[in-house]
Amino acid sequence: MRIKRVGRVTAEEIADIDASFDVIYEAMPPFDGPRLQRIEPVSPYRKIYTPDPEDQEQDGDKLLAVAEGGGGRTCGYLRVSRGWNGFAVVEDIVVDRDSRRSELGRLLMDEARRWARDEGLAGIRLETQSNNVPACMFYQAYGFMLGGSDRHLYAALGESRRETALFWYYFLPGVLPAA
Repeated sequence: MRIKRVGRVTAEEIADIDASFDVIYEAMPPFDGPRLQRIEPVSPYRKIYTPDPEDQEQDGDKLLAVAEGGGGRTCGYLRVSRGWNGFAVVEDIVVDRDSRRSELGRLLMDEARRWARDEGLAGIRLETQSNNVPACMFYQAYGFMLGGSDRHLYAALGESRRETALFWYYFLPGVLPAA
């Protein structure tokens, strides 16, 4: 497996990535610590997540990277941009279902961290949902801190309206988070 920075990611390249995940737990409020405080089991279901179908192009304020597996198959990708607040913003990080629990997620996040450092940014910010507990656990293990939540972000999206958006922050060395 290797991570490769690219100038463009096409919808065709990522069309075969299975980004779905099984929901068997959900994170529950309060969401006011640096970590999740409570996780509860739920009736299992599969959440279908479709990577952005639009082609993505790299520009000076964006990082695009793909993870190539055996045979050059794209099995993950990363899209990061420069945020208005001095953080790198992970707009999308996708790992194919069959490639999870490998080092792929860490390798993609390492690439985001390198880019943020090289760009002189304070760290990395990303958002996930309260029902994506495996992703939340990965972010916590990587060193991200829970910075806040928004229980209305998905309100207009039908079935997703139950989800709470969780905002995670990774501070680069030398940057202290606000108390």
